Order: sequence, then structure tokens, then C-alpha cells
Amino acid sequence: MAMTRTVLVTGAASQLAQCLKLSGAPSAWRAVYLSRGELDIGDSARTKAVLDEIAPDCIVNTAAWTAVDRAESEPAQTRRSNATGAANLARWCGGRKARLIHVSTDFVFDGKSARPYAPGDATAPLGEYGASKLAGEEEVAKLPPAQGVILRASWLYSEFGQNFVKTMLGLLAERGEVAVVGDQLGCPTSAHSLAGLIWRMLSRQAGAGLYHWNDGGETSWFGFAREIQRQGLAAGLLRKEIPVRPLATTDYPTAARRPAYSVMDRGRALREFDVPEGDWREALSGVIRAIAKQEAAR
Repeated sequence: MAMTRTVLVTGAASQLAQCLKLSGAPSAWRAVYLSRGELDIGDSARTKAVLDEIAPDCIVNTAAWTAVDRAESEPAQTRRSNATGAANLARWCGGRKARLIHVSTDFVFDGKSARPYAPGDATAPLGEYGASKLAGEEEVAKLPPAQGVILRASWLYSEFGQNFVKTMLGLLAERGEVAVVGDQLGCPTSAHSLAGLIWRMLSRQAGAGLYHWNDGGETSWFGFAREIQRQGLAAGLLRKEIPVRPLATTDYPTAARRPAYSVMDRGRALREFDVPEGDWREALSGVIRAIAKQEAAR
């Protein structure tokens, strides 16, 4: 009989962790989910003690400081979670020959590319959040190739937690008009599809180095918002259509600069893990259905 292995998922309250839990770990794997209160990865001594006790064969790190604008005014806290935390996990994995699948972000790029970013393209973060995530990547990259995976995703959303889709549905329901940035291009990523890729990596015990993941295609935040409205109306989440107009980035100042272009090439992940190619609109429909189901149950 095959021995059961243990995978530890950090950041149990994150939308990605909740999607991982919902879909379930592959057979022969026992999943343990720990919240920040149970495992603060920025605390070196506590992290070592918890990991020594659980002794996971693999860690999936979804824990992160994701408040992009607050990161500019709270850089120490941001680095503690995103850089020091990753370093603590990588150090433990390196000493135990355990694997670490570390989730990162498109914010490691400056948005000046004219084509989708490949995993090996030069990084140049524009703010504290991206810089802290890149520092975390560098810590994971110190692991031997077979042990470390860095998985960058963009514009992550789901029916859980706070994200652009849920925010837009609220605004579209409450207001008579909304304005959304139209000159930043990227690709939305359902946390469900990202969770599916992570479980494929685990079940095949494969993957090393850098991967990019999104749901295929590209759009602007404005285009994303319009599609959210279209699908929200079709699902009965919205009662009426309202005007959605595009804004220039300069008309919507934020504390942190965002990359103007952050589409990432997911080709390596598609090839190595035989993931079905899809489009971000298809992935969005699954989350819209899940939100509608949540609303119906209330």
C-alpha cells in the first residue's frame, strides 16, 4: 500500500487555500491547512517548531501580504510576510528535502513588455508589494531544482474573500454607473484553475523552477468589469444593466503603481501538466455560478 504523504497549505483563509480545500488534495496526500494564527510564517522560530511537528512532504505557500497600496506605507510588514516568510519556509524545506510550491505575482514585472511575459524575462517591480514578492521568489530559488516551484499568477479571484469580481458585483448592484481603469492589460485567473494546477503538480510529483499561470487571453480591468456585468445579469446576480466607462490610470491615482501590461505566457505549465486550454471568460462563468449559488443559499 502506498504511503500517505502530507501537504501543508499556509494561509488557510486565502481564496486560493479555500479553493484547494474545496477541490481536495490528490489521492495518497493528506492536506493540512493552517491560518496565520496557527502558522505565522514571518516568525522564524515558530515556523520551524510547527513544521518540525507536522513534517510535511510538501508545502504550498498561499500566505502573503496582498494589500498592494498599504504595502507602500507598511514595507516592513509586507517584507515580513512575503520575503522573510518565504525564506523561513525555504530554509526548512532545504533541510528536510521537502518540496515548496510558492505562489507569486505578475507585480514582479514593470509592465513595459509588448508581448506576454515568459518565466525567464527580466523582473523590475514598481512598488513594495512586487519587490517583496520578488525577494520571496529569490529565497525559494535557492532550493535545489527538484524542491522549489515558483508559480506566478495574475488578477486572482474566486467566490471567496475580497477580490475584483465580488467588488464589481457589489458596485454594479448599488450604483447607477461605474468607471474602471481601461489602460492596464492583464489576464484574470480563477483561484480554482490555479488550485487545479497545483494539485496536478503534486499528484505527478513534477515541476521545478518558474511557471506562469492565468486563464488565457487578455483584457483590461474595464473589459473584465463589463464581462462581470454581462455574466452577472445572466446569472440573476444583477437586476439591471448600468453604464460602465473606462478610466485612464492617471485619472485613478493609487499609492502603488501598477504594471500597464502584465499578461504572462503560461505555455510551460500547459505543456508540462497537460492542462486544458481555456479562456478567462469560461473560468469566470464558474465563479459567477458559485457566487449565485452562495446567494441562493442565504
